[in-house]
Amino acid sequence: MTAIASEVVAEARRWIGTPYLHQASALGAGADCLGLLRGVWRGVYGREPEAVPVYGWDWSEVSGEERLWQAARRHLAERGAGEAGAGDLLLFRMRTGAVARHLGIASDIGAGAAFIHSYSGHGVIESPLSAAWARRIAARFSFPERSL
Repeated sequence: MTAIASEVVAEARRWIGTPYLHQASALGAGADCLGLLRGVWRGVYGREPEAVPVYGWDWSEVSGEERLWQAARRHLAERGAGEAGAGDLLLFRMRTGAVARHLGIASDIGAGAAFIHSYSGHGVIESPLSAAWARRIAARFSFPERSL
């Protein structure tokens, strides 16, 4: 695991136990899945890469735009399915044919694969990357190394 990936996983684990709160990104107070990503990014890089517009529960399902995927491509490196690594951002489709609208961070790979995410009714948790979750993965992204 790269140094940046280790930092990402460690920062994401700090958020475990934060309650779920739509559109929030406050360690210990509330976060949704995007809020968790935003908080991890701030913890690792110091500030967010761009302002996040207000978003609803439907995450662009009506328009069909892959807004999360597009934003991830602007700031992270897209990886192939065979390039899984701890510290990767995972982008999930919650239904076949729907836009990708859930995010998580891979915390372990291999036989004990797991990921950290904020999930309605659960808050920020570390979950096994079960077959049911794994088949929902639409894309993987690695976090950028810091520039010197």
